[in-house]
Amino acid sequence: MKLPRFATVFVALTLVASACGDDDPIGESSSTTVPLVTAAPTTSGAVDDTNPPESTSSTTSEAPDPRSIDGDLNQAQVSSAPLGRFDEPVDTTVAANGELWLAERRGIISVLDPVTGELGTAIVDISDETTAGGERGLLGLAADAENLYINFTDLDGHTNVDAFVLGTDGHPAERHHLLLIEQPFGNHNGGGLAIGPDGHLYIGVGDGGAANDPLGAGQDPTQILGSILRIDPTPGAATPYEIPADNPYADGVGGQPEIFAIGARNPWRFSFDPVTDDLWVADVGQNEWEEVDLMLGANGWGLGANLGWNLREGTHEFTGERPADNIDPVFEYPHAGSTPSGCSISGGQVYRGLAIPELIGSYVFGDFCKSSVWAISIADGAVVFRDLEVPVSDLVGITSDTDGELLTLSLGGEVNRIVPG
Repeated sequence: MKLPRFATVFVALTLVASACGDDDPIGESSSTTVPLVTAAPTTSGAVDDTNPPESTSSTTSEAPDPRSIDGDLNQAQVSSAPLGRFDEPVDTTVAANGELWLAERRGIISVLDPVTGELGTAIVDISDETTAGGERGLLGLAADAENLYINFTDLDGHTNVDAFVLGTDGHPAERHHLLLIEQPFGNHNGGGLAIGPDGHLYIGVGDGGAANDPLGAGQDPTQILGSILRIDPTPGAATPYEIPADNPYADGVGGQPEIFAIGARNPWRFSFDPVTDDLWVADVGQNEWEEVDLMLGANGWGLGANLGWNLREGTHEFTGERPADNIDPVFEYPHAGSTPSGCSISGGQVYRGLAIPELIGSYVFGDFCKSSVWAISIADGAVVFRDLEVPVSDLVGITSDTDGELLTLSLGGEVNRIVPG
């Protein structure tokens, strides 16, 4: 079903420099080496690993890919190694030509050598179209075999999603505008992009900003705010994108056709596990709780889910009772009073590299305020938490390089590799 959508709709990050409290402003780490094991919160199958996705292997005689065999998070020992220092790095993506591309919030995307840390010349420069301040700027990027997609706020503060068709050299060439989302406030712009297992483009959109969701966007699918979107880009065609036929409101009845899931406050970073297709969402909290949401690939990775905001903050009541189709977070932590604690969650990747076998299958994330890298894994229906004790100031994200090894991005400029400890 095709729907032309140069959408101009109300919506509104916690550039992780902002996460909680009235304006979402944007550590202490565990000193114990014993992992904290907690019972998983009630979820709609989020930690039910009894129905894994069917194997796509055509033979049982082949040895399994070691990246698919989960390690023992309790035994993981890691450290960090500096890769380079840049101008407010916020995201990376692995391109179809095998290069690693780095986005700086000022509006520059360049080729980054994952070994030497050398930054090549810019392959995208929109620095005259955006302002890097507060929770604005170039916020996210993703790439598939044909296009590079970017998510940025323009000079008026509104969210834009554009596509660059890749040229014969694999670099961005012809540019096409896909989506415009008007922002009523300056914060909670979301900004994350990801290519799903279905090949569609997923877009993280905040609740519109200010505090406490004054527009009621989180629970209102007629607004595009407070949602994760899913579209099928068609840059250069008569319509900039198509609506996947199984989107919850694909026919436009009862909600915006682009919406994949609702109830998000500010999904600063989200990612798909390349082995299981599970969708992991780091949703920034309001005053008390930060959360990690997990939607299993075996269950459709979250199609039609409700993450709860603003009726819920994490697993806790905020303004009302638990809504229908709610998925409670698989993990949450408070702003104070326990370990871990923080103020603004920064997602996050499931590790599928080879250098640290014990970490394989664990979701690695952190918090902007606490300057440490954390990880969780799920075993026998329970969540295992580890403070990996890797210091990173002003952590805005954790991404993967061309080999699936993890990088930490600091808004202060540092990009570090996570390596065996």
